[in-house]
Amino acid sequence: MKDDIYHQSHSHLVDFAFDQRVVNVFPDMIRRSVPGYELVVPLSGLMAARYIRSGDRVYDLGCSLGATTLAVLNQLGNTPCEILAVDQSASMLSRARELVRDPRVQFVEADVNTLDFLPSRIVLSNWLLQFVDPQQRLPLLTTIAQSLKGGGHLLLAEKIRYDDPETQLFMEDTHHAFKAANGYSNLEISQKRRAVENVMIVDTETIHLKRLQAAGFTKVIVWYRCLNWISFLAQA
Repeated sequence: MKDDIYHQSHSHLVDFAFDQRVVNVFPDMIRRSVPGYELVVPLSGLMAARYIRSGDRVYDLGCSLGATTLAVLNQLGNTPCEILAVDQSASMLSRARELVRDPRVQFVEADVNTLDFLPSRIVLSNWLLQFVDPQQRLPLLTTIAQSLKGGGHLLLAEKIRYDDPETQLFMEDTHHAFKAANGYSNLEISQKRRAVENVMIVDTETIHLKRLQAAGFTKVIVWYRCLNWISFLAQA
C-alpha cells in the first residue's frame, strides 16, 4: 500500500510509532524515505552470510517486517542456523510472521534493552539504534559485543547528523529532495519530520565510532555512506 499517512494536514501530530498504520505502508515508506535501502538490505544479508556457519545463532534487531532476515536467508541456502528476529512492535511481528516462513527463524517480541542475548555469530541492526534512548545505546552495544562469539560481527545501519551546520543543511535538504522526487509532498515531508523529531535521535559518525570502540568492538569499518545514512561492520 502507498504511504499516505501524512498527506492531509494534522492540527495535532502525535509522535511517530510503528503501529498498524505504519505496518500497512511500511515497505513503500522506507523505500521512498531511506536512500540506498534497496541496496543496504541485500548487502547486509550477503555480508552476514559470509560469516555464518552451521549451527550459528543470528540476531536481527528491529526486524520490522523481516526484510533483513529474508536477505540473510536468501544467501544461506540450506545452512542450518537459528535467526532470532526481534521487534517491540506486535503489529510488525504479526505481519512479519506471514511474510517469513522458515523454521530457522523465531520472531521475538521484546525491547532490545532488556533482551537476554544468547551467544551469537552475527547481530544485524538496521535503523534501530536511532530509536533507542541515547543513554541506553552504549549499554546495549556493550551487551551485544559481549554476546558475540570471538570474532563475531555487528552490522549496524543508521541515519547520522553532521557537526558542520552547512554540511548538515545540505544533507538534510538533499534528503528532502530525495523524498520529494519519490512522490512525497512538502506537507508530508514536514509533518513526518515533526512526528519523528522526538523519537528518532541521530548521532554523528564520530559518536558512533567512539561508542562502538567503548562497547568493546575491536575493528569498525564503514561499508556504505549516502547523504546522512551510513552503515558499519564492527568486529567484536
